[in-house]
Amino acid sequence: MTVAEKTKAILKEIGDTKLVCVTKTVDPERINQSIRAGATIIGENRVQEFEDKCAEILPCERHLIGHLQSNKVKRAVRLFDVIQSVDSLKLIQDINTKAEAIGKVQEVFLQVNIGEEPQKYGFYLDEIGSVVSEIPSFKNIKVKGLMCIPPFVPPEEARSYFRKMKTLFDEIKKEKRDNIDIQELSMGMSGDYRIAIEEGSTMVRIGSAIFGNRKY
Repeated sequence: MTVAEKTKAILKEIGDTKLVCVTKTVDPERINQSIRAGATIIGENRVQEFEDKCAEILPCERHLIGHLQSNKVKRAVRLFDVIQSVDSLKLIQDINTKAEAIGKVQEVFLQVNIGEEPQKYGFYLDEIGSVVSEIPSFKNIKVKGLMCIPPFVPPEEARSYFRKMKTLFDEIKKEKRDNIDIQELSMGMSGDYRIAIEEGSTMVRIGSAIFGNRKY
């Protein structure tokens, strides 16, 4: 199947769930094939890589889904509509400062380390409450969702982590605080997106199932 055919097939399969096409190492022409086939959101892992190719990519919503280093925050705020990988209070502060400087309210997702794995980025469950309480003080941030990457386990074993995320999502969605408007639960990738959708994901991040294995 072509990139366009794979994109159309996944869009049909997932229905109302939003698709983020993960475009790490993917060239602009193949990204554009997916956009022409109906994809409306792309997700990049690296600021520099996206900066190098963004001018050749058709209009779409652009998300940063990879870890954001502090020295790249200024560029990320200019390049991306949504930063999904917000994983520390310091990063929230940096994004707010850089967004304020250009008169932008930056939409972000809070990344949750749902498996509490020390080698991964993201807030632990017991940190989220205090982070949420701090958000109203950052006027150039709008928290629109939560994102997670569960432990690397067989898809069915990821179900319990997705279920925990859905519970957290529902709890935070009830919060009536300034600058928090939780609408999206970004979880599920090429290997486990079906399970994630069953457990309440509103947005899946799919790369290899559309573009094939990455070529470095």
